[in-house]
Amino acid sequence: MTEPTTTPTGPRPATPPAAPDADAGSTVDANVDAEANVDASTAPAPTSTSPTTRHLWTRSRGLLIGLGILLAGATTLAVLRSDALHGALDPRSADPNGSRAVAELLADRGVSTRVVTTLAAARAAAAPDTTLLVASPDLLTLRQQSRLHEAVTAGGGRTVLVAPGTWSVETLAPGVTADPAASRSTTLAPGCALPAARRAGSADTGGVRYSTTHLDVDECYPSNRLATLVRIPATPTPPTGTETGTGTDTAAPTRTPGSGDTIVLGAPDILLNDHLDQHGNASLALQLLGTRPHLVWYLPSLTDSSAAAPHEQRDLFDLLPSGWLWGTLQLLVAAVLAALWRARRFGPLVPERLPVAIRASETTEGRARLYRKADARDRAATALRSTTRTRLAPLVGVPVPRAHTPEVLVPALSAHLHGDGHSLHTLLFGPPPADDRALTALADHLDALEREVRRP
Repeated sequence: MTEPTTTPTGPRPATPPAAPDADAGSTVDANVDAEANVDASTAPAPTSTSPTTRHLWTRSRGLLIGLGILLAGATTLAVLRSDALHGALDPRSADPNGSRAVAELLADRGVSTRVVTTLAAARAAAAPDTTLLVASPDLLTLRQQSRLHEAVTAGGGRTVLVAPGTWSVETLAPGVTADPAASRSTTLAPGCALPAARRAGSADTGGVRYSTTHLDVDECYPSNRLATLVRIPATPTPPTGTETGTGTDTAAPTRTPGSGDTIVLGAPDILLNDHLDQHGNASLALQLLGTRPHLVWYLPSLTDSSAAAPHEQRDLFDLLPSGWLWGTLQLLVAAVLAALWRARRFGPLVPERLPVAIRASETTEGRARLYRKADARDRAATALRSTTRTRLAPLVGVPVPRAHTPEVLVPALSAHLHGDGHSLHTLLFGPPPADDRALTALADHLDALEREVRRP
């Protein structure tokens, strides 16, 4: 709503008298009555009610700049995270964190590599001639871990678990426990009799450290007496008994060397493109993954339907990571605190002496802005009409206390202007304007009426 230009309550600056009208017989202002004729020199300049482009920019530039900064920051973070996470441990990715190099080296040695992203595909791939690599075991639910362990145990192939934590290692590799404290060293010496480790030499296996209750496992690359690479051999075949003359002879458990074993690897560095050519990483990776003609690379996905329990109904909040929920809660608490900090303290009005004198025009402009913000056209129109009546009454011989009585003020103005009293009554005592344009027109008409009455 456009701000009224007439002072509602304060003193009005003196207005220089207008030039005499060329037509002396025309005394009623055209802005007061559309049917009356007045001199064009007395008509006020039209006031625009539409905000300008500069005004809109001034009011919204702070919000737009803030939104631009927020959007730029979000885009930057998304790009950085996509660069960091894209292709991580993916044998199809040539990024520094990808594993395409080791897949190409295995292909040169006749080992085929296939990527799967679902538990069903990983279970179906478990076979004696297959090495199953689980890239991120901690992404699997307990139900997925149990089903995967059952499949690889029955399949009889090799399973390689890459940096499993406490959440998954105890289910996928029973008897192995992850130590909460990670290894401080990344490059470690073999320190075991495992042929693959001895041939590879030092490698970047430092990461999660493991302890085990098994007695016949290979614990390699120790860090502070805990291994960062553990090989659990295949489960021995149950003993079989053969009857002899008077009793039963029990055969010793049999084990197929190198089949059905599980490798627990404390860090993924030996598989990454950026680290493959360092130390003995390439040799160790090729020996661990190249013992069978087929390699199935399992990249667990959060969208895998097997992550949900059967007949489990999951809503939107179940699909959101816990970090987002905690972040939203923190933002909500911050918003509540900010609201309490900036909230109005309601109480009785207290008069306060202003430390400085304020110009009447500034007071008028501030009050008009408040009317505009509150969309209070009726109160603005009432203030304009009341002030105009108060100033016009002494000019036509009406006492100020009677200035707000239509039966007294309107006839006196009509006699002074020789005009139509009905138009004056509508202008000074009429209904509130319907929109901003009508309010602006009302202010212009009141100014024109006062100039006409003050004209000599």
